[in-house]
Amino acid sequence: MSVLEMKVPSPGESISEVEIAQWLVSDGDYVEKDQAIAEVDSDKATLELPAEESGIITLKAEDGDTVAVGAVVCLIDTAAEKPAGFTSAPVESAPAVKAPENKPTASAPSPDPVKPVVESKTSYASGTPSVAAAKIMAENGVSSNQLNGTGKDGRITKQDVVAAMASGFSSNAAQGWGGTRNQSVEKMSMMRRKIAERLVAVKSETAMLTTFNEVDMKPIMDLRAKYKGKFAEYHDVNLGFMSFFTKAVTEALNLYPSVNGQIDGKDMILHDYADIGVAVSSPKGLMVPVVRNAEQMSLAEIEREIKRLAIKARDGKITPDEMTGGTFTITNGGVFGSMLSTPIINPPQSAILGMHNIVERPVAIDGKVEIRPIMYLALSYDHRIIDGKESVSFLVKVKEMLENPERMIFGSKDPLEVLLGL
Repeated sequence: MSVLEMKVPSPGESISEVEIAQWLVSDGDYVEKDQAIAEVDSDKATLELPAEESGIITLKAEDGDTVAVGAVVCLIDTAAEKPAGFTSAPVESAPAVKAPENKPTASAPSPDPVKPVVESKTSYASGTPSVAAAKIMAENGVSSNQLNGTGKDGRITKQDVVAAMASGFSSNAAQGWGGTRNQSVEKMSMMRRKIAERLVAVKSETAMLTTFNEVDMKPIMDLRAKYKGKFAEYHDVNLGFMSFFTKAVTEALNLYPSVNGQIDGKDMILHDYADIGVAVSSPKGLMVPVVRNAEQMSLAEIEREIKRLAIKARDGKITPDEMTGGTFTITNGGVFGSMLSTPIINPPQSAILGMHNIVERPVAIDGKVEIRPIMYLALSYDHRIIDGKESVSFLVKVKEMLENPERMIFGSKDPLEVLLGL
């Protein structure tokens, strides 16, 4: 008998352990090479573990176990023959955790590989959620009677929950509060525990302050209304608010580099580039994928990259490398109706910009009261590296460029000044 020991490969730099979120196969099942056999949680993302060879699998860890990178989590009897009647069918899956290069495996599968559906020896009652599905349901207040399970024996899978949340729920399916006074205990995912640790650390280790301003969004909204059709037709992507904010932020960061910096011991690290983290909501919670070198991108390029990253985060396909290394973060609580908030810095960064909902408010324009679409902005910053003058000036510059979108074309300068060579 030839037995392969499958070890946990490193999903990213500085990650030393992962958690088995869910086995996708049962002990004793036949698996095929590159088949997704487990979902593993790191403190940055959830990824899938592919089988390195075909054969009968023996599990060495259970759902919820925390295992070190490099630890053996299962055995595969590669000498075992494929059972009669075994069939494969294509299914979508998240990007696999690649095995180390010294493993005798084939190259990484394509983004949408054909994965076999393996008959499980375990039976489940119809409507029973998997471990991963149960976690997402608990985090988002979704009950099993709102879902139709497509797994074996009607079991609810993670994909069922994600698909239902993306398409919306039928109003008559929601049952509201049960009134049973029951309690349930759910183990926090490794990523949620890491987020909790980082947020507490920010409060205790930084001198965080928040400064506020307001932006008249009418110029941006008028520009979008005029050009969004042509923009979408020409660039094959919609023109949203986030690209304008990202562009305005990169121009302001160029003028106030300390806002784009960070503290490393007794040193200040200043970056000559802008890697902008964009906070997006996903079924597993808030994630912050990074738009690299945003200062060099056009509005269309920013929109494409944000869309690509947001889809990957929503589908659980985001990788740790796509969420690390940002120099500044933008978060948009306005999409959920937030009027005003004080966002928490995303360490080791030194500042974060919070966007909020757009509300029509009476404002004074040239001595007259007009109704304008106003958005409140909040900049939280680390006072150890950013002075009050810089933080306020940075936010004012962002406001100026948003209220004068043409300035994004010419950098921070007034277009007339550029024309006159001033």
